[in-house]
Amino acid sequence: MTTEADTAPMGIFERYLTIWVAASIIVGIGLGELFPDIFQIIGGLTAYEINLPVTVLIWLMIVPMLMKVDFHALHEVGRQWRGIGVTLGVNWLIKPFTMAALGWLFIGIVFRPFLPETEIESYIAGLILLGAAPCTAMVFVWSHLTRGDANFTLSQVALNDTVMIFAFAPIVALLLGISAITVPWETLTISVIAFIVIPLIAGQAIRNRVLQGGADHLKRFEAKLAPVSMAALLATLVLLFAFQGKQIIAQPLIIAMLAVPIILQTYFIAAIAYGANKFLGVEHRIAAPSAMIGASNFFELAVATAIGLFGFSSGAALATVVGVLVEVPVMLSLVAIANRSRHWFPAPDITRIPETSK
Repeated sequence: MTTEADTAPMGIFERYLTIWVAASIIVGIGLGELFPDIFQIIGGLTAYEINLPVTVLIWLMIVPMLMKVDFHALHEVGRQWRGIGVTLGVNWLIKPFTMAALGWLFIGIVFRPFLPETEIESYIAGLILLGAAPCTAMVFVWSHLTRGDANFTLSQVALNDTVMIFAFAPIVALLLGISAITVPWETLTISVIAFIVIPLIAGQAIRNRVLQGGADHLKRFEAKLAPVSMAALLATLVLLFAFQGKQIIAQPLIIAMLAVPIILQTYFIAAIAYGANKFLGVEHRIAAPSAMIGASNFFELAVATAIGLFGFSSGAALATVVGVLVEVPVMLSLVAIANRSRHWFPAPDITRIPETSK
């Protein structure tokens, strides 16, 4: 059976995502300076503290990604329990807490004298949101580039999404509380429903409907939706930077300072997951995507939740967008490391490799 992880090459939008994000920063800042009143009106279109225009954009962004998740692949969980156990442990027991610690260390202490005091807690909150949102979509690309096991990737993503529905809000609330950041529980709950539950249900409903025409029909349909998803992401970033423009112009090094804990966290988590898989004797086709899933972030969810909880102009929203900015170059470097270290792992058992991977 051919799956998304087998056939998901890195397209032009994914490959040059950092450039698109940089362009969105420039366009957003420019438009914010030229038309501030328009963006203030857009920022005021809210319901239950959730911005309505952004909610629509987030749905257009996330639903096509969640269509890739095949919950029928959950039956594969038992076959690769070591790799899946490593990823789950890293994603939910280590990653959110180390991200909070790195945020507190770098933003709360090291870079504090160079950052606006009123935004320190908000920056840390944005980093926490990134750390608590394990990747859902781009992992198919990273798995493909490391020749990872397709069924493992699908089953891991499906399991992660299931856990995320129940664990995301409590972990975020716990870490925000530890960081002495006020937790708006009602808004956080609504954000989970709006940006996880509803898109997941919609994505699976559309997937099942399209699948009635066959797997090839689903693949063609997803290919048509891919530009819509990326356009929605870039439009969201333009809106966000239209609000963030003055702050960034005043302190252009903010983005670089926010990038430091995110980059360190990504390499640290990848090393833990990769090393744990090697220690457990896991094959490279499992170890590589396991490390990639652990290291990367569901930045679309983090951006949406940050905007919902703290607003367009918040430091939290800016911090999550820096995650988008560094995601591709950092993850591509991890792909290169994984591919060059393939010989560290035991030779694959060819009797257990799916037909499409032989």
